[in-house]
Amino acid sequence: MIRQFELVERVKSYEPDADEDAINRAYVFATKYHGSQKRASGDPYFSHPVEVAGILTDLKLDHNSIITALLHDVVEDTEATLEIVEKAFGSHIARLVDGVTKLTRLELQSEESKYAENFRKLVLAMSDDIRVLLVKLADRLHNMQTLHFIKKEEKRRRIARETMDIYAPLAERIGMHRFKDQLEDLAFAQLNPEARDSIVKRLEFLRGEDSDNLAKKIIDQLNRIVCENGVKGEVSGRLKAPYSIWRKMQRKAVTFEQLSDIMAFRLIVPDLGSCYQALGILHANFPVVPGRFKDYISTPKPNGYKSIHTSIIGPERHKIEVQIRTAEMHQVAEMGVAAHWTYKQGGEHMEGRQYRWLRELLDILEHASNPEEFLEHTKMEMFQDQAFCFTPKGALLSLPRGATPIDFAYAVHTEVGNTCVGAKVNGRMVPFRSILQNGDQVEILTSKNQKPSPDWEKFVVSGKAKACIRRYIRLQERDQYSTLGHQMVLKVFRQEGYEFTEKGVEGVLGKFHMDHIEDLYVSVGQGHHSAREVLVAVYPGAREVPKPSTPTTAKKKTKSTKDNALPIKGLIPGMAVHYARCCHPLPGDRIVGIVTTGKGVTIHTIDCDNLVNYQDTPERWIDVAWDSTEFDGQHTGRLKLIVANEPGCLGGLSTVIGKNQGNISNLKILNRSIDFFEMMVDVEVSDVKHLANITAALRAMSVVNSVERARN
Repeated sequence: MIRQFELVERVKSYEPDADEDAINRAYVFATKYHGSQKRASGDPYFSHPVEVAGILTDLKLDHNSIITALLHDVVEDTEATLEIVEKAFGSHIARLVDGVTKLTRLELQSEESKYAENFRKLVLAMSDDIRVLLVKLADRLHNMQTLHFIKKEEKRRRIARETMDIYAPLAERIGMHRFKDQLEDLAFAQLNPEARDSIVKRLEFLRGEDSDNLAKKIIDQLNRIVCENGVKGEVSGRLKAPYSIWRKMQRKAVTFEQLSDIMAFRLIVPDLGSCYQALGILHANFPVVPGRFKDYISTPKPNGYKSIHTSIIGPERHKIEVQIRTAEMHQVAEMGVAAHWTYKQGGEHMEGRQYRWLRELLDILEHASNPEEFLEHTKMEMFQDQAFCFTPKGALLSLPRGATPIDFAYAVHTEVGNTCVGAKVNGRMVPFRSILQNGDQVEILTSKNQKPSPDWEKFVVSGKAKACIRRYIRLQERDQYSTLGHQMVLKVFRQEGYEFTEKGVEGVLGKFHMDHIEDLYVSVGQGHHSAREVLVAVYPGAREVPKPSTPTTAKKKTKSTKDNALPIKGLIPGMAVHYARCCHPLPGDRIVGIVTTGKGVTIHTIDCDNLVNYQDTPERWIDVAWDSTEFDGQHTGRLKLIVANEPGCLGGLSTVIGKNQGNISNLKILNRSIDFFEMMVDVEVSDVKHLANITAALRAMSVVNSVERARN
């Protein structure tokens, strides 16, 4: 265990102005409050915060971080309170200790909801000050180093799993690759000890005498070639971490022997220009492996990582990977945020909000409906490889691999995503489903009248885009259900001759166990309660069930006057209102609505054969009518055709439909014979009259044997 004076000397070695008295007081304070507490290893508990502080001194963190490390467990595990800490060390230290304490309380449970809720708290805490995360990572690293002392295997695996899922990716996101490698390797040893032992044994074999000689030959030859060409650089080599090797074996489905880059060689040069000069020297002297070049200097990773990666057939005819970077880049690559630390006495605070990825996590948190959804989107955001794309002004955005223009739009701004109507990639219009590639320049076209489509969620990949689309749909669906429910209640009051007042409805909310009238409207719109139930609650003398008419068929049941019909104006298809796929109703058709619990109203044509299935539930029927504005949009009409099997007949069909302002959205061949095709064609039209015009035009074609509107 590091002694008190040694800890102070470490901090003073890189921060001469550090508050030595405060560090000493924190050391004594923690020793006093932890007292006789023991860890699973049998060591005094106080050894843990001291080791955590020692890890942070290796990162050369400021004295406030060291004090926080010494105190990070006192509020959680001793009688000390946050008020006592604040009185002894000030509000600034108390805020940091409180942040780490909140994270310590997060030790993630097995239940998915608690796991997700705890991670949500973690993001909020570290967004206030990134030092909170650094202390927590050091805390987790020391806990992982001593994990083997815990007797219960189940607990060890749980801690290892949350380390692999949460803490290692977070370490990578702030550029702390050394921490990430250690955390992953320690977790790997618990989660898959057999695989790790196998890889370690093979690595030990490679470290044998022959391998050392080979690595030394490669390093010496690379150093000589670089030096002879006028670049002052130093080449070093190291074996990759066991988990990194295992992950690559899994991803590429190859054996250990098939991997060619188990050892990575690093060339450290004095300045930026030398990086590209050294790259030219290597490529001029050795064959290049195609597709293995990455320039993270011109396009750094989101965590600030900069380096040039290239693979060559190097000395001794071995395929090797070489990373070229300056000493400063190397420090950032190893230590991340801690490498360019700006904490100084009176200096600027480096807060979590400075990191784009953290801001994006907060955006996802804002738009997610529950902790589980947040965790789902966040894992998606943290574990995917990156693609780098440019805005028209040259700004660089990093996106998950497989991202689409919609993902790009939401990465620019939530409002840009919500109003996106089109996208140009490298100057050409592309579909929203297009996959963006590294280096693409993307221009997003927007319109104030555009709204997110539920279909977008099927192909976007970024957590932020999915969260924003889901939130919009949730809000719109509630609004749509509220509007529909209000119209249904209003209609039944008028139909039965009773006066409708919102005050009267508010007076019966208690009967439905609701606090707000909008909640009741939403429930009626979703079909959980009927409009007649509301009427009966307000006017107990009203009929519980409408007088049954005596239709011989369901079709007669649907006849209604236009005055009593419920208009579906402004209701977006796919949310509160759904058009039945069996009959494809169009504006101009006589229609009826069927209330479906949890889905709102499904619109059928009055002569749809499927209506017979609802004869015995008259309370689910509602009279609906088109509004004049419905005739402005696009609706799908379905046609069934029999056409001659002749060359050019399909081209002729599409030409006729196009000339009549129709658009084919789907075509399916049902039957094919020597003479005729039988097919189903979905056509986007404005109303039933438009479809009738297209039908008439098709019937005039010589190749068309018959055409009729398809139903059911």
